[in-house]
Amino acid sequence: MGTRTIRRTSVTLPDLDGPGRYLSNVSSLEGGRGWIAEFRYGDADLRALDLTDVHLMDGRISGLKAQRARLVKLRVDSVEFTGCDLAAPHWSDSKVSRAVFRDCKLMGATLEDVTLDNVLFENCKLDYSTLARVRATGPVIFSECSLRETTFAMADLNGAAFDHCDLRLTEFDGGTYRGMDLRGNDLSELCGLASLKQVITDRAQTLQLAAALVAELGVTFGEDFDDD
Repeated sequence: MGTRTIRRTSVTLPDLDGPGRYLSNVSSLEGGRGWIAEFRYGDADLRALDLTDVHLMDGRISGLKAQRARLVKLRVDSVEFTGCDLAAPHWSDSKVSRAVFRDCKLMGATLEDVTLDNVLFENCKLDYSTLARVRATGPVIFSECSLRETTFAMADLNGAAFDHCDLRLTEFDGGTYRGMDLRGNDLSELCGLASLKQVITDRAQTLQLAAALVAELGVTFGEDFDDD
């Protein structure tokens, strides 16, 4: 069973290649009995993806495209998502455990009341998304992801780690982020700094945080008037 570690944070990855493992190809993720296990699903181009009260276990989903995605009360355990493109997905009241999202586009996503436990987002695009009341009950890593103008609203991301992510105009609107590791990122355009109490940064990032604070407060420097 593999892990992905960023500094102090380690995510346990899905174990899909162990002895005796065989993933069967499936033609749909709906699951007639409400669950799908040990599966492989990919290269589908859908107009709409609607999943409600479905449990996905031990599987690989690759190359999935959907013009609209609505995921409600979806349970995900030990699943890899690779190269998926879900246009503005709405994902709510769900739990995701030991999952990897790699090279996925989830731009304009809305995640509401989603619990994350041992989840890795790697090289994903989540620009212009809203993550409301998202809660990390285990390790969560965002690595080399684009989160431009994404809003974390009343989220609980204690202990999560961000590494080499695009955080331009990323906003933290309330919530709790104690021990969240922001080292290795440019923080100069973050918004909502008042919410980021007890996060972890490098001393070298102090000037970046100062620049973000100046922009957020709309500070005007006196010498700018003098130059006029």
